[in-house]
Amino acid sequence: MRVNTNLFWILTVFMILAGSVYTGWSLLETNAVEWVGTVAIFLTGILSAFLAFYLRLVHRSQGTELPEDRLDANIDDGDPEVGFFSPWSWWPLVLGFSCAMLVLGLAVGVWIAFIGVVVLIVAIVGWTFEYYRGYFAR
Repeated sequence: MRVNTNLFWILTVFMILAGSVYTGWSLLETNAVEWVGTVAIFLTGILSAFLAFYLRLVHRSQGTELPEDRLDANIDDGDPEVGFFSPWSWWPLVLGFSCAMLVLGLAVGVWIAFIGVVVLIVAIVGWTFEYYRGYFAR
């Protein structure tokens, strides 16, 4: 995390310098400031400063070094358990299909969106209660 913070500070300085050079160059070439590029480059520098500041706050609030920041860390040190996922579940596929129907209904015809909402509700309920019925019941 510390390396990322430093990289964003370097990017901030670079974008401010690039914005200054760009503004000066446009003044020399056309005797006017090209506002779109100048504002875009300076706002990119400000954005990278925001990201660097946020990463610094997060690093300070953690209180210790992350395993990714230590040179003597093992791969298993930074490998937390992400969660439990259903190995052979078809419900995420049905959920994705229902979301596609919902978006298609908003783009083409509203009546398709109503069907998509019904299938979406069925998919969410099915995925939630998948381990309460059938072969994988607990």
